[in-house]
Amino acid sequence: MCESNAYLKNGENDIMLMESVDTIEPYEDGLKLMDIFGKQLFIKAKIKDMTLLNHRINLEEICNT
Repeated sequence: MCESNAYLKNGENDIMLMESVDTIEPYEDGLKLMDIFGKQLFIKAKIKDMTLLNHRINLEEICNT
């Protein structure tokens, strides 16, 4: 399987947002994540980095000012 888990940086901690992410699409002012079962999550964040070998996507919250 080639799916990855998506994490959001929260201070010193990483919070898992979604497991088995299959698709990431830019959407308005954030991202749309979709897992292999069709579950969708819209989040105001940007991709910080991805390590696909470790199946990990790190996201950073977008602050609206």
